[in-house]
Amino acid sequence: MPDLYELARGPLFRLSFLIMALGLLRLFLLSLFGIVQMVRRARDKNNSYGKILLTTASWMLPVHRLHRHIPLISFSSFLFHAGVIVVPLFLLDHIYLWQASIGIAWPGISRSVADVLTLLTLITGTLLLGFRIFSRSIRQNSGFVDYFLLIVLLLIFATGYIASRPYNPIPYQTVMLIHLLSAEVFLVLTPFTKIAHCILFPLIRLTSELAWKFPPDAGRNVTIQVHGEVKSI
Repeated sequence: MPDLYELARGPLFRLSFLIMALGLLRLFLLSLFGIVQMVRRARDKNNSYGKILLTTASWMLPVHRLHRHIPLISFSSFLFHAGVIVVPLFLLDHIYLWQASIGIAWPGISRSVADVLTLLTLITGTLLLGFRIFSRSIRQNSGFVDYFLLIVLLLIFATGYIASRPYNPIPYQTVMLIHLLSAEVFLVLTPFTKIAHCILFPLIRLTSELAWKFPPDAGRNVTIQVHGEVKSI
C-alpha cells in the first residue's frame, strides 16, 4: 500500500496533470485559432472587445442572475462550482503537492475555510445529483458522463474531508489513495469532457459575438439566394 500511495502521489499525479494541461492547451489554441480566422474573414471589423470582456466577466460571476431560474439549483450550482475551484487550488496541502510536482506555489486558504467550502460542495453536489435523478427535464438532458463526473467529484471531496479528520476509522493511506486516484481520473477526463469549459468559457462570448457578426448586406444576399431578386416598388 505505501508503494502504491507514493506512486499515486508522485508519478501518476504528474502524468495526469500533464495530460490535463496539454489537452486543455490544445483546446484553447484551437479555439483561439478559430477566433483569429473569424476575425480575419469578417467584413465588419468593429468589435466591442471591452463590452465582450465585461459580459464574459458577468457570466463567470452570475450572482445577479441566480434568482431568475429555479433559485435552489442556481445557488447550489454556483456554490458547488466555487468549492470545486477554490478548494483544489488554494488548500495548503494541495499547494504543497502542486509545488512538489510542478515547482510552483501560491498563497492558500486556512483549513477551517477549506472545511466549510468542502461541506458546502458535498451538500450542493448531492442536491445537484438528486435533481439529475428525480427531475424529469434534467434527467432527459443528462448522460452517463454527467452522473459519473459528479459522483467522482463528490468522492474526491468526501475522501479529502474524511482523511483530514483525527477520528477517521479508515486507514489514512487507504482514504488518501482513493482521494488521489479519483482526483487523477478527474484530471485525465477534463480535456475530453464538458469540464473543458473551465478553460474555454472565457472564449465563448467572443466566439459567439464574432460568429454572428454578419456583413452589413448579409440579410439581403440571403433573401436573394432563397427567393430570388426582390424588385423594389
